[in-house]
Amino acid sequence: MKTYRIRKDDKVMVIAGKDKGKVGKILKILPKRNAVLVEKVNQVKRHTKANPYAKTPGGIIEKEAPLDISNVALLCEGCAKPAKVGYKYTADGKKVRFCKKCNHEIA
Repeated sequence: MKTYRIRKDDKVMVIAGKDKGKVGKILKILPKRNAVLVEKVNQVKRHTKANPYAKTPGGIIEKEAPLDISNVALLCEGCAKPAKVGYKYTADGKKVRFCKKCNHEIA
């Protein structure tokens, strides 16, 4: 299984594509597609038909579409910029992520 330097609920910035510059929270990571779902980014409209058995109304629904994981960068809280992520061990032996620009630890 692939490992990524970003996780669910991380704050990320889109660095490429039509939504470049937008900031959002990661809702879901899709490792098989190498993609992520980011809150309020890459919105698409789905025209759905009403289903009386499932009691779902019809209409136009806006939802997030997956973005390629290479098009997002983790947003550092310390310098408030998209940053490259590194790993280091704390004094008590815990592995943590950190921003390579400002050396700020990322939760």
